[in-house]
Amino acid sequence: MRVLLIGANGYLGRFVADRLLADPAVQLTALGRGDDADVRFDLASGSPGALTRFLDAVHPGVVINCAGATRGGARELTRHNTVAVATVCEALRRSGCGARLVQIGCGAEYGPSQPGSSTAEDAVPRPGGPYGVSKLAATELVLGSGLDAVVLRVFSPAGPGTPAGSPLGRLAEAMRRAMQSGDGELKLTGLGAQRDFVDVRDVARAVHAASLSAAQGVINIGSGRAVRLRDAAAVLARVAGYGGALHELDGPPGPLRPSIGHPRGDSDHAMHVTHAVHAAHAGQSAPVVYPYPDGCGSWQQADVRTARDRLGWRPRINLEESLGDIWMEAACRI
Repeated sequence: MRVLLIGANGYLGRFVADRLLADPAVQLTALGRGDDADVRFDLASGSPGALTRFLDAVHPGVVINCAGATRGGARELTRHNTVAVATVCEALRRSGCGARLVQIGCGAEYGPSQPGSSTAEDAVPRPGGPYGVSKLAATELVLGSGLDAVVLRVFSPAGPGTPAGSPLGRLAEAMRRAMQSGDGELKLTGLGAQRDFVDVRDVARAVHAASLSAAQGVINIGSGRAVRLRDAAAVLARVAGYGGALHELDGPPGPLRPSIGHPRGDSDHAMHVTHAVHAAHAGQSAPVVYPYPDGCGSWQQADVRTARDRLGWRPRINLEESLGDIWMEAACRI
């Protein structure tokens, strides 16, 4: 099976590439903006005609699009998340390769949801910010293209390679600095948000499964369980061996001890935080909030029954393993 992977050098794309390369039945070609791509091509500025000529030459059976932007202004997000997907769809329509398209969407397309609820694929999307809007527009382009296509709405990926500028990455860095300086307490803010977190390696497995399946439409990829960020902070402290107290400045009174973590179990899957967190060390002013631009409010939880039924996919990697990998990368900077 010839697979064209777009965005192979991105956070998700790297793990998708690793998963596909491990399949001896897959012949992989990577297309992207980086020097390490097999073919350099910028979807945001390249023409559909140029991409069509490449598709006709390579003749892939599957095209996977992991490219996109998570941060930036509305114009930049639209260019990288919507216009780029329009280019892919148009090129596939013009090409004679007849390839299946696997598009990576996101949970932010749904927007805020009712606390305690699980969001299924038939929910009416109401994205709460430009990022979710740009990704939803891309999904609509794919669904209306007439192509053999599936959109995987990935909720909150985490694990190895989690960007240092993300909330979980900043939390790990704050803990590293506290341990390095011997601080006996860590002051945190923005720990009340609850998200559905899933490990990037589980996401890669889902992409692989979708490539081989005949499923079409939208499929949620998540753990099926919302986890509060304050629980993630406590688990990370335990994994890191941080013995100090975690003080939540905007939550319930009293310190959150590192020993208080999320219970382990099969349903405890990896986490990526889409809300604010910042450490305030001794002598600093009040913590600064760094919101993640997902526009999903305080709660998000996926209904993942479709992924189970149509892809045969379930998440496997639990919270502690994911956070352990994030901490390992942060600790290497000590």
